[in-house]
Formats: sequence, C-alpha cells, structure tokens
Amino acid sequence: MKRFKALLYKDLLLLIRDFWGLALLFAMPWALVLLMTNLQDSTFRSINENRIPVYLLNADRDSLGNMICLQLQANSIFEISTDINGKSLTEDEVEESVSKGDFLIGIIIPEQSTQKLREYIRNVIDEAFNGESLSEYSGNLPIKVLIDPTAKSSFRTTLSGAIRENALTIQNRLLFREITRQVNQLIPIPVNLDFDVGDMISIHEFYAQSATAKIMPNSTQHNVPAWSMFAIFFIVISLAGNMIREREIGCYNRLMTMPCSFHLYLFSKVCVYLVVCLLQLCLMITTGMYLTPLFGLPALKLGHSIIALAGMSVSASLAAVGYGLAIGSLARTNQQASVFGAVSVVILAAIGGVWIPVFIMPYSMQLMSHISPLNWGLNGFNDLFVRDSGLMEVMPDILSLLLFFTLTILVSYRMNRKRRTM
Repeated sequence: MKRFKALLYKDLLLLIRDFWGLALLFAMPWALVLLMTNLQDSTFRSINENRIPVYLLNADRDSLGNMICLQLQANSIFEISTDINGKSLTEDEVEESVSKGDFLIGIIIPEQSTQKLREYIRNVIDEAFNGESLSEYSGNLPIKVLIDPTAKSSFRTTLSGAIRENALTIQNRLLFREITRQVNQLIPIPVNLDFDVGDMISIHEFYAQSATAKIMPNSTQHNVPAWSMFAIFFIVISLAGNMIREREIGCYNRLMTMPCSFHLYLFSKVCVYLVVCLLQLCLMITTGMYLTPLFGLPALKLGHSIIALAGMSVSASLAAVGYGLAIGSLARTNQQASVFGAVSVVILAAIGGVWIPVFIMPYSMQLMSHISPLNWGLNGFNDLFVRDSGLMEVMPDILSLLLFFTLTILVSYRMNRKRRTM
C-alpha cells in the first residue's frame, strides 16, 4: 500500500508540475463546448431570425407572379426586395447585384407568364373535352433563380420548394377555372369549381420520443457529449508524454529495479488520470447545465438514470486513459507521442461523429465509425442526454469501452515485456 501511495504521489507531481498544460486540458475543451454550442445555436437563429435578402423581379404582374411575391413576403425566412431606392432593376442588374453579394438570391418571373399558362391550360382542356389526344406543351415558362456562389444549398432548396409550391397552386387554380368554363357550356346546371379549399393537410413536426423520455433535443444536448469525448481522449498527450519522460530521465528503470511491479505502475497512472478525465466530464456537464443558459443557450438535461451516466463516464474515461497508456508504451520519443496522439484523436473524432453526424457520412465511413471508441462514447452519452435512455440501453457502449480499455492495457504489458527482453 505504501508503494502504491508513493506512485500516486509521484504521478500527481508529474501532472501538476506542468501547470499550464494541465490548465489547457480543462480550458480548451470547455471553450470548445461553449463555442460550438453557441455557433450551432446561432446558425439555427440565423435561418429563422436573420432573414435572407432576396430580390424579386416580378415582370409578370399577374396571378402567378403576384402569388409567388405574396407567399415569399409572408415567409419569415426571406426578406424580399422589389426595388432599390424606388427603382426596379432589370434582369442584368439583378444578376449583377447577386454576383456582387448585395442579395443572396435573385428571382426573375418573366413577362406574361400567367397569360401563357392560361393559354396552355385552355388548349389542354379543349383537347380533352373534344376527345383529342393531349399535345405536349411546347412553350417555356422559366422562373429564374439566381444564387450567390457563397450561399448554402439548403437556402436554394428551401426557396425552390416555396416557388414550386406556389406555381403549382396557380396552375391548379387556372386548371379548375377552365374546366368549370367547359363544363358549364355542356350542361344546363351551372357548376363552379373555382374555389379555394385551403390547406386540407397540415404537417406537424416534433422529435420522436419514447413514453418515458422527457428531454427535448437542442444544441447543448448534442454538443456537450461530443466535445466531452474529444476532451477526455486528448489526455493521451499528457499521459503518454509523462510516461516517455520517465523513461528518458531513468525514473522508470529505477522504479522497475525496486520492489514495484509494472501492473502497480500502470494502476497508479490509471487512478490519477481517471480522476482527471472525470473532472473534465464534470466541468463539461456543469457548463452545459449552468453556464450555457447565461449565454441564452439551452440548458443540458442529464436524463433520468444517474447510474447509467456514472457508468458511461467511468467507462469512457478508462478507455481514454487506456489509449494514452498504449501510446505511451508504443512511442519512443515525446514528439512521436504528441504528434501521433493528437492526430489519431482528431481522426477518431472525425470518423466517430464528433465533427459531423455519422448518418450524413458515406456508407463506407459509417461502417468505419464503428471502430472509433469516441463513437461508442458519443452514442452512449447521446442515448442518455438526447434519448433519455437507461442503463440497459447504454450497456453495449459501456462494455465496448471497457473492452477497449482491456486491450490497451494488454498492449502496454506486451510492450513492457518486449522492452525487458531487448
């Protein structure tokens, strides 16, 4: 027991001797959680509150153009402009304004678009009631949408959907009017199909939840677990660096010549750095619960199972510590450990879904994400924070992380035995 206490004291001294390095282990992930949560929440607000500047040139000035104009003006996403300083722009001027970034999107509705549509529908209905085969429409009613090259494709999709919806509404309304006219010419009883049925189908969006789930997903719920996993795995730089430093100054060899076993040496490091990782997680969770609301962001909800949260925290921390021990055993120099440790954690975070969600990755990358321990931890914390799951639901992720920890310890033992025989 005295030997173990001495090892713990030695590892604590190594850890706190580099005070600024230890401070960065806590400060950088903490800043990442605040920054990324704020960025994602600000991005969401920018779509809903900071309206997108759109210039609309309605050269049609009839039913089609007027309805598109009214509907787009009623949409909270877009800020529609139809003139600049009381002057309407030409098509070339609209394109020039969009290309210079004055407007994110420009819409041009050509002249007589509604009239051309009426004539086409009238010809189609005449042919249908005369028993003739319907001819294909040879005209052209292009509605031009000019997009700033810097605009996101999501804006273009939203705008195109809104324009297409209104164009179809006008087309169907004109179609009913023409059918009404033709029918009233054939039968003595007047028929009126020219009416607006309104929105018969409404779409309600909400997050799918189980019967016991009470947590609503938000930017904090998604970012805290992601960057917490990234933070604790970055412990690899400090842990591996200390192990290599001990070998370089001869401290490790002196310890191994004393009555000190290698498993006791590893166990002391596991205990010290496990506490550091758990403190990091506590900092991230506390930040999400109490600090993010001060910035106008949603607060983190922990879920109903504290036991599951404790199990995930310990298993994820052990996996991070084990990874640091394995790299510290494999690397020969501090530079190797620092570069490989940092780059490998970034790669594992990228394929594990920390940077971008796994579901939008290519299928091959989705398969590859399953080999990342950060993905296991992220899935487990998401189950707790977003899906409000319990211990049994996250047990597969806990077992995977513990198995990873076991394998990394075996790697450390293997490298220690190899060095002794060299």
